[in-house]
Amino acid sequence: MFHDAHNHLQDEWLDPYRDKVIADLEKIGIGGAIVNGTTEVDWAAVETLAAQHPWAIPSYGLHPWYVRERTPDWRRNLLNQLDKRPCGVGEIGLDRWIPDYDFEDQKAAFRWQLAIAAERNLPVTIHCLKAWGALEEILRNEAVPDCGFLLHAYGGPREMIDSFVKLGAYFSFPGYFLHERKSAQREVFRIVPIDRLLVETDAPALPLPDEKVEFPLPSSPTNQPLNHPANIATIQRALAEIRGVTPESLAKSVTANFLRLFGRSGGPHGLV
Repeated sequence: MFHDAHNHLQDEWLDPYRDKVIADLEKIGIGGAIVNGTTEVDWAAVETLAAQHPWAIPSYGLHPWYVRERTPDWRRNLLNQLDKRPCGVGEIGLDRWIPDYDFEDQKAAFRWQLAIAAERNLPVTIHCLKAWGALEEILRNEAVPDCGFLLHAYGGPREMIDSFVKLGAYFSFPGYFLHERKSAQREVFRIVPIDRLLVETDAPALPLPDEKVEFPLPSSPTNQPLNHPANIATIQRALAEIRGVTPESLAKSVTANFLRLFGRSGGPHGLV
């Protein structure tokens, strides 16, 4: 059984293939998948998928890429989503990679969403690019949920892992880091504490190297390669090899970590 700590199953690029994608996920034995909304426009689609598939766990947030597109009612709209059923908060975060970013606006949106998650003790999924110092400062000085938070596709320095762990972090490994040029990121994930390690696809984004793809999809309308969520199985086996452990041992740890952060039936957060 596999657990995908971060994907975007609602993404419109998956619309033509979603029935096949879901069938493939159930065939490999998907135990849980965090489906992350990123903007007010896609929160309803996330909600629908979660209602249809028990293993699809919703998470709602305003991604830093879309801060400028938010409506005046975005806070109320987000609270309405969080009130409907057990869920997470995310994908939220900070990003200095995108052009023409307003970093102060990003930080304000991130702080507000983080505060809501802390108040409700909901797991947070955090996106961060080129802003690790600013992220650490906020997490150190603001309330965070007791259950913890996920640094998805962690690409920060290895020297910051201990600091983030003390603040409550989990770290998820994407298949994109299997590309040859990502050796530094693979080395970082050799030393992530085993009790804070998760696996993700970020599907349909962050595709694996072509030679490692077990579940191919056609390219997007803009000719971007698409990542099939069922590639979670391939990613987890590859991470086991990187860590020098058996796939069975890693699966046991990843499952325990997933349930600890995102919850289980009768558990502390009740998301699964």
